Amino acid sequence: MYQDKKVIVVMPAYNAAQTLRKTYEEVMAQGVVDLVVLVDDASHDETSAIAASLPHTRVEVHYRNMGYGANQKTCYRAALDEGADIVIMVHPDYQYTPMLIPAMASLIGGGLYHCVLGSRILGGYALKGGMPLWRYVANRFLTFSENILMGAKLSEYHTGYRAFSRQLLEGLFLENNSDDFIFDNQMLAQIIWQGYTIAEVSCPTKYFTEASSINFWRSVKYGFGCLMTAFAFRLARMKMIRSKLFFPESSRC
Repeated sequence: MYQDKKVIVVMPAYNAAQTLRKTYEEVMAQGVVDLVVLVDDASHDETSAIAASLPHTRVEVHYRNMGYGANQKTCYRAALDEGADIVIMVHPDYQYTPMLIPAMASLIGGGLYHCVLGSRILGGYALKGGMPLWRYVANRFLTFSENILMGAKLSEYHTGYRAFSRQLLEGLFLENNSDDFIFDNQMLAQIIWQGYTIAEVSCPTKYFTEASSINFWRSVKYGFGCLMTAFAFRLARMKMIRSKLFFPESSRC
């Protein structure tokens, strides 16, 4: 708990058996997490079996691979169902340190923000942590473009380390978002659309063999998806289109 608020960590997992237990132990060592919700997106290893052996853990399993975005949708539904006041997403591949959980929980629990991101760019940690140069350059280009189109000032949009208030999650139209990796970007666009200020904390990160990462061609597809989301945001702001991301009733037309 943080100031009588229930803190739940969600872990969207796929083939995370090698790093799951280490990540979980460090998450619980922070002393503020009440429950871990892990959603296994049809892994081919022992991810769900290991998760089932961990105390204070709710395990959900997709019996076919539904995608990273669909995994998060299940994560957030389960966390809200468990009564979460603060939801923090931590990838079980140990790429992001769980040691920032108390700081992120305090920014939300104290009522300062409804969304906090762990940024690999602040403090120059991305390249130091082993981010490939091509990925870093793409990150900077996309972030610059998205800030221009959406009128924000984030250091990066592409981190998977995120914290949210219950109020914010209940007000987003997540079911209208993609089931693929672009879900993350669409979610931030929706948050900015609704007028929330997004906080960022500097986050060291690690790149290693077991850390999850999408390949080059999927990264290209993701990049174009990010730009399309940002353009849709700008056109919707100009009242030129009605995207289902920002106007949920559009999906029913």
